[in-house]
Amino acid sequence: SYSPVDGKLISTINAATKNDYEKTIETAEKAFKQWRLVPAPKRGEIVRQVGEELRKYKEPLGKLVSYEMGKSLQEGLGEVQEMIDICDFAVGLSRQLYGLTIASERPNHRMMEQWQPLGVVGIISAFNFPVAVWSWNAALAWVCGDVCVWKPSSKTPLCAIACQNIISKVFKDNNVPEGVSCVLIGNEVGDLMNADKRIPLVSFTGSTRIGRHVSKTVAERFGKTILELGGNNAVIVSQHANLEMVLKVVVFGAVGTAGQRCTSTRRLIVHESVYNKTIDVLKKAYAQLSCGNPLHAANHVGPLIDKQAVEHYLNAIKQVKSEGGKIIVEGGVLTGKGFESGCYVKPCIVEVKNEFKIVQHETFAPILYVMNYKTIEQAI
Repeated sequence: SYSPVDGKLISTINAATKNDYEKTIETAEKAFKQWRLVPAPKRGEIVRQVGEELRKYKEPLGKLVSYEMGKSLQEGLGEVQEMIDICDFAVGLSRQLYGLTIASERPNHRMMEQWQPLGVVGIISAFNFPVAVWSWNAALAWVCGDVCVWKPSSKTPLCAIACQNIISKVFKDNNVPEGVSCVLIGNEVGDLMNADKRIPLVSFTGSTRIGRHVSKTVAERFGKTILELGGNNAVIVSQHANLEMVLKVVVFGAVGTAGQRCTSTRRLIVHESVYNKTIDVLKKAYAQLSCGNPLHAANHVGPLIDKQAVEHYLNAIKQVKSEGGKIIVEGGVLTGKGFESGCYVKPCIVEVKNEFKIVQHETFAPILYVMNYKTIEQAI
């Protein structure tokens, strides 16, 4: 695992083999047979303790997220807080796993609806949210009586190992059987999980391209999927908009996490009467952005995840130019002291037309595509 912050090797991790995978799934299946019999409120109590343990380690885990992934420290801490919050939510849920009782046509009979846990839940998460996405799935699955096998991104494996170390203490203290929470690192693991009939549900977070593959593979064996895929989000600015609010929303949406969120603001559609004024406001704001080490609070924008992501960013700018787009705020790779990793880029604003091919696809980088409109129907 190399940090995009300074390019340094943090650690090396052994990827799981097929034999490792088989042993893990067998262990998870055995654990499920015990875990499903633990009363749901008791499972919730154990998840509550996980939330308490995460509170203890919020600062160091948030720093690790920031250092291994490259997002700002505040975002790293915020991601851990999301883990804590989902644990709190799951605790409440553990006492609300209701079923219905239904009137029957047979005399002196009522029908009862009872929900049963699925079994082994597979979780495949992405690098941009290396801990929160897993916890959203795992905490809810655990209180429902399921066990989890987590395949984290190979770009952020240490965050996953850290989470496993934090929760393993809680599980051990509560005599939770080995296998209720498993971590398997390595690209091969994802395909094994998708094709495995022993995993009735696979939750996948990542690109739409890989999402289609996951959906098809799991559906072929009649498994279930939860897919959280890419986006190409737009903000429409009307002639009545408060530009101060526009500034805060758009700048954070476009450059937060260096544009590496499925919810990042990609497109800005501005009414022609306030178009120039909006552009001027954004240009001034972008000129004040500080790019650099995300662990330093003064910096607004950290690095992209790796040099491959930088190449995608540069290629997107080239395509904008080739399609006739206009550069409003110049992009480029940052070099020199503090940028030795080669992963830091300038947030960029480009003027485009909606029909450009590059505009129709998600660009996982801090590039904001702006265009104007006359009527709200046209904007929509």
